[in-house]
Amino acid sequence: MARPPVLLDAYGSPVQRPVLTQEVAAATIGGVRQPISGYPADGLNPVRLASILREADQGDPVRYLELAETIEERDPHYLGVLGTRRRSVSQIDITVEPGSDDARDIEIADMVRDWLDRDELADELFDILDALGKGYSFTEIIWDTSEGHWRPARLERRDPRWFRFERRDLATPVMLEEGGREVPLPPFKFIFATMKAKSGLVLRSGLARVAAWGWMFKAYTQRDWAIFTQTYGQPLRIGKFGAGATEGDKDTLFRAVANIAGDCAAIVPESMTIDFIESKNVGPGSELYLQRSDWLDRQISKAVLGQTTTTDAVSGGHAVSKEHRLVQEDIERADARVLQGILNRDLIRPWVDLEYGPQARYPRLRIARPEAEDLKQLAESLNILVPLGVRVSMSEVRDRFGLADPGPDDEILVPRAAPAPPAAPAPGAPGQDGPMKAVSAEIKGGAADPGTEAPQMEDGAPGAVFGGVSPEALLADRLAVEAQPAMGEMMARIEAMVEAAQDMDELREMFLAAFPKLDASGLANALALGLLAAQGAGRAEVVGEDG
Repeated sequence: MARPPVLLDAYGSPVQRPVLTQEVAAATIGGVRQPISGYPADGLNPVRLASILREADQGDPVRYLELAETIEERDPHYLGVLGTRRRSVSQIDITVEPGSDDARDIEIADMVRDWLDRDELADELFDILDALGKGYSFTEIIWDTSEGHWRPARLERRDPRWFRFERRDLATPVMLEEGGREVPLPPFKFIFATMKAKSGLVLRSGLARVAAWGWMFKAYTQRDWAIFTQTYGQPLRIGKFGAGATEGDKDTLFRAVANIAGDCAAIVPESMTIDFIESKNVGPGSELYLQRSDWLDRQISKAVLGQTTTTDAVSGGHAVSKEHRLVQEDIERADARVLQGILNRDLIRPWVDLEYGPQARYPRLRIARPEAEDLKQLAESLNILVPLGVRVSMSEVRDRFGLADPGPDDEILVPRAAPAPPAAPAPGAPGQDGPMKAVSAEIKGGAADPGTEAPQMEDGAPGAVFGGVSPEALLADRLAVEAQPAMGEMMARIEAMVEAAQDMDELREMFLAAFPKLDASGLANALALGLLAAQGAGRAEVVGEDG
């Protein structure tokens, strides 16, 4: 029995096939991979936050990762904008491009397409995109061979606290084993996603590092706001007692003053009074806390989404909102391209190698929203380019229009029959062949065709006016009839160019490209005949004057 070929991962390590079907990074109760998390955000202050970030920079990211998790749980705004960015990419339809048109490459691409049609895929991609906040994420591939073929059974998110980076470069990921040993990642076993908000070390590239400072300052503001509201949100209560009040009377009055806000009722002796004094700066003071919190939220929106209009009520109208939305779409496209590269590297290529062996060409995932296309303009451009000899694939045109290839039993749409050309005028019809043939016969010195009346001058002699119609009018009418088909075809093509061109420069280029191939022979023939007839009519007029 032939042994399967030795496969190497992106780091040059040989693949151990028996390991691929096992879970190697699952949580354990008493080991280093515990699901229980700490809460370093409790009592967070600038000194402590700086210490947490410094630890991560030096290769110990546990407290930083726990802090990033806590911020998502406690800050609704950060959770909302980060979730928006992750969901916008995880819900984009994924397409698969085969490595080539070869039958085997198409078969491999169909295998990948079939696997992508899973309801769990959106959630799995959402977990992979956790790298946006923390800077990186790890997803374990659970392979299945129960049907005799390699196939990813599921993609399991793994807590990034269970992984480290090699000290020599702080870039190569390693996995924690029992006892705290750091071992290389098993080849073809993990999707290691890095999605950097800034260049540099992966540990310093996550959005959570920026959000941590904003969240900490906003936590201070919200705490002070709560104290301010509790202190000044209710009027100050002052109890007054008389000079002869006993200690018991004073205690009664104090209990009444202390409890009147919650109970909204109290009794005191008639000799005692309670005054309510309202603060005059409650409104301006409260606005200050609100403005500071909103400002910090806008900074987080800028860091995560690149703009603020889609999340905050910012003045500027529809134009500003549209521009900000374009910024968010740019970020979405960038995230999608990074994610598709990660999946092609860590999932698709290993899968194809396991199932088919190393290939010269691999299928590629494409994560992108379909671009809106002006199909009307495309049709008009084809109407211009195809007659000029440009070869266009019919299958590609069908794909652009979203049309399927017709089957053998499908009813096929065909062009409507072109209208029949106007019938040629009967010989001798006024203004048509009759007068022209008579003129031609007279020029040649012969007789007119039978049934054709020779044009006469008003006094009965041949001359410049034929049956009340001048030669110029006859020639103009005849030229219009003869040149109409050629002129109509040329004008239709020019009108199509004008409609398809975006500006005058593009129209000029279309004219220059089409001019050498325009068929003007019909128009040239019509003009030549018209000139010949005009010359003959002129001669006939001269002969008539001499006679």
